[in-house]
Amino acid sequence: MSDDTQLIEATLRGDSSAFGQLVRKYQDRLYNTLVHVTGHREDARDLTQEALVQAFVKLDTFRRSSTFYTWLYRIALNRAASYYRGKKPTTSLDRARADRGDEPIESSPGPGNRLEVEESRNQVRAALARLSEEHRNILVLREIEGCDYETIATVLDVPVGTVRSRLYRARLQMHHQLKEVLTTD
Repeated sequence: MSDDTQLIEATLRGDSSAFGQLVRKYQDRLYNTLVHVTGHREDARDLTQEALVQAFVKLDTFRRSSTFYTWLYRIALNRAASYYRGKKPTTSLDRARADRGDEPIESSPGPGNRLEVEESRNQVRAALARLSEEHRNILVLREIEGCDYETIATVLDVPVGTVRSRLYRARLQMHHQLKEVLTTD
């Protein structure tokens, strides 16, 4: 029996501290992923909390056909989709910088290289913000989270073939958006 399974069983028996251990184990990872999905730290923080609360309330419905994190991630994506339904994504780099905060810069020999790395990150962020929610989510799952196709299929509740085709279209769209971002700078 896995560590997560033991914690879930303990939580279902009434040990809320066991769920606290699950929260500590996954909240940072979920938050970081939601920052990439939403583009906003405050929204990611709120959605992380909402997803964790919903997971606690609905824990008895967890079928264990996937990992706990996959199930939690799916809850979070559904919460994000509900939250952002009807909203237009923000494409402002200034807003993105303010929302995400400063990220550590990779060590490099000179300041010119650091500036180039930061500029590249900003361009990728701007292009990612312009993608549809469907394309942004699948790229974050695959390219940032490193999920395999089967996990993505489980999270998004689609067949693996759909994951492959959506990922292909998302990459094409990202390529197009990067071209736009690079030509407008």
